[in-house]
Amino acid sequence: MTTPSDGSLLDDAADARVRIDADDRQLAHGFHDFDGFHDFDGGRRPFGQRHRYGDGGRRPHGRGDRPARPHRAPVPRADAGTLAVTWAGHASWIVQVGGLTVLTDPVWSRRILGTPARITPVGVPWDRLPRIDAVVISHNHYDHLDAPTLRRLPRDTPVFAPAGLGRWFRRREFTRITELDWWEGAELAGVRFDFVPAHHWSKRTLTDTCHSLWGGWVLTAPGGPRLYFAGDTGYGHWFSRIGRRYPGIDLALMPIGAYDPRWWLCDVHCDPEEAVRATLDLGAHRMAPMHWATFILSAEPVLEPLTRVQAAWEKAGLPRENLWDMPIGSSRQLD
Repeated sequence: MTTPSDGSLLDDAADARVRIDADDRQLAHGFHDFDGFHDFDGGRRPFGQRHRYGDGGRRPHGRGDRPARPHRAPVPRADAGTLAVTWAGHASWIVQVGGLTVLTDPVWSRRILGTPARITPVGVPWDRLPRIDAVVISHNHYDHLDAPTLRRLPRDTPVFAPAGLGRWFRRREFTRITELDWWEGAELAGVRFDFVPAHHWSKRTLTDTCHSLWGGWVLTAPGGPRLYFAGDTGYGHWFSRIGRRYPGIDLALMPIGAYDPRWWLCDVHCDPEEAVRATLDLGAHRMAPMHWATFILSAEPVLEPLTRVQAAWEKAGLPRENLWDMPIGSSRQLD
């Protein structure tokens, strides 16, 4: 079972220092107002007026088109100078960076609201997780913010969340919460957590559309590796801007699934080719695909994202070893 971080880490979380460049303060706060958060194009996504994922296009393929069962090797133990990632499925990763173990968008539930049960089991059983030092959340959709999973964590686990989402965690008695706006950052035990823009939306109830922010995360170890976690996002100019502000990204965790039909989902989910373009825009050295092969959220065949991202990577002339197309439950590390 996971146990609380040691006292020094908790103290660091409580004293997390937020630093914003003065010339970006207006940008960071320019996309939301009293009526909710807004995206780069200045408008909200009218999702409440549309159908569910996949409607209006081809239907999702059946269970015969499913990935192999997860590869369940032990999670490696990485030292402070090593970046290691283990894919638990969907957007859930066990990231080891700068001596910390961080969960991204942890979803260990078999089902989430409004979606069929996961088609691939979780890659790492909960009782085999190492000690969790922090959690990062990209946005509040049920496939990224899962209350039953988060209830398993000690309430003093440091949580890094988008602006507007802290109340959700406080209601559940979490005590170490850092809310950040775009381009804001905080530190925990020397590791930098920066919240960066994405093109997506937020909604959890009938009345909270875009009331909390969404985005990705850049995690940087002191003098060491740098990782980008995209969360959910469409493709656009923000990737090149993130790359300029955070050069030398060693690994980008990029979503490649839930993209069909494009007429509806192109604004909020990258397709595999766009994920490769985004990795290039970021200047990232490596890419690990995610957000596929776990929940059926859209109409493309389950295995199509993998074959398309492999083809796009090859077409771009990128080194094959830098595409970390990992099975669920497997790990890779960069010394």
